[in-house]
Order: sequence, then structure tokens, then C-alpha cells
Amino acid sequence: MGTPEFAVPSLEILLDHGYNVAAVVTATDKYGGRGNKKLIESAVKKFAVSRGLRVLQPKNLKAPEFVETLRELKPDLQVVVAFRMLPEVVWSLPTIGTFNLHGSLLPKYRGAAPINWAIMNGEKETGVTTFFLKHEIDTGDVLMQEKMPIGENETAGEVHDRMMKLGAEVVLKTVKMIEQGDYVLRPQDDTAATKAPKIFHETCEINFDQPTQKVHDFIRGLSPYPGAWTILDGKEMKILRTTKEIVFHNFTPGQMETDQKNYLRIATRDGFVQVLELKVAGKRQMNIRDFLNGYKF
Repeated sequence: MGTPEFAVPSLEILLDHGYNVAAVVTATDKYGGRGNKKLIESAVKKFAVSRGLRVLQPKNLKAPEFVETLRELKPDLQVVVAFRMLPEVVWSLPTIGTFNLHGSLLPKYRGAAPINWAIMNGEKETGVTTFFLKHEIDTGDVLMQEKMPIGENETAGEVHDRMMKLGAEVVLKTVKMIEQGDYVLRPQDDTAATKAPKIFHETCEINFDQPTQKVHDFIRGLSPYPGAWTILDGKEMKILRTTKEIVFHNFTPGQMETDQKNYLRIATRDGFVQVLELKVAGKRQMNIRDFLNGYKF
């Protein structure tokens, strides 16, 4: 069960190791693109179809006909990677149960945006967790965890792409452990839990009146999507990649300085962030030189 690109390697690795995937459950097709006229299929559906798998796309996960279809499949185990919250009637259906792959070291960063929040909070390390589902979201007993470092300038997109591969390996190891009955469930410590709630556009506005490190982490934690933004000449400008420069200055936080050719830096409380890549509303993503070549302050 999964929808975005993040879930594809996990499905692929199970197939490549000979596991019988009875069906794939993914999101319904949606219209998008210019004029909302193009029917868009999920990454998981495209891959599943290419491998000749049965694809289920229920609008309502509690719908009796969908639940009955699952029952008829007689699943031993369900694997969830980047999908919706499942009702109990679905996650409790397989003989063994249903496990989920989550993009953090639970109980830290429970919620919809664990990669983003880990980077925004300046974490040096994250990882993946597999756990059996239960009623409360991201609280089930842990099957397996693996750690991975976060580079000091890595963006959420870059961590996502590395985690996608690590996650697939952990999914395979977890399935093998369950198959062999060689695992010990570890309850999560709720007192150590932190949250990673869904991120909204209005919360992505950059506050430059903070330490340089905090601003830098905020920007890379939201890059490339949904994108940290500020306003330039009345237009929204997403800043997608920066480096940090901690130095004393007399600028007001948020004030911009540029040589109009090679650099644009924005003052913070204790230094500057140097803008390397950005996207102004209505324009393509650009590196800073291309941007300055066509824009005058």
C-alpha cells in the first residue's frame, strides 16, 4: 500500500526477491497539469502496472466492497509505505498483521513530514522505522530501525532520495524477519515522542530574525517542496539552496546584499545566508547567477 515515488523501491525489492504480491493498493487517479485536463496516475500504480500486478484504487478504505476484495485475497501480511491512514478493518485483516515504513527514528517525528522537521530542527541524524500498525498514528511496536546521517547542507529532497533506498532495504529485511519468525517487538517510549505535523504554505515563510544556522536549516528542510519563501518586490520568492556565513554585520535581518553578478546574501541575526538556488513565482528554478543576470535590485 503506497502512492508516491518513495514507495516504489520497497515494492520493487520485494518483487525482485520473489515475494508474491497479491495486489497493490494506491491512490485514485487525479486530474492535474495545465487546465486540470491530464489524468495523473500515482508512481506506485505506474510501476505496478509495468510489472503486471493487480492494482486496487479505493476512494473509501472502509467501503465494504473494497474490504471484501482484500478478504478474498487472503493476505498474510500488508506493507504500508507512504499511504493514507488505514481503518482498523483494513490493517487488522491479514493473518500476521500490517507494518508501516516511517521516515524517522520513532518515537521521534511522528506525523506526516518527518524528513522536513528533522532537518528544520537541525538534526544530524535520522533514519527509518518499521512497526506494526495500531490505533494511534505512528505508535505501534517497532520491528526494525536503521540510522542515516544528515549532511550539514543536505536538503529534504536529497535526504528523501537516500532514505527511499534505505527504506526499501529495511522493508525487505523486515519481511524476511517476519517470515522466519525471528523478531522481537519493541514498544515505543511515548515520553520521548516528538511531532512532525503536515506543513502548510503559510508556515513556510522565512523569518530572517533568527540565528543563521536556524534560517539555513529551515530553508533546506523545506527544499525542494513545499519551499521556504520570502517576498521580493511584491512577488513570492522560494529559496531552495543556501550556504551560511556567520559574521558580525550592521544589516537589518532580511536585508539583501548583492554584487548584481555572482552573489546574493540575506542578513540574519548573526550573519548571512548566501542564496545559491531560488524560484520566483511564475519563473523557472534558477541558480543565483542566472537570476542576477536578469534581475536588477
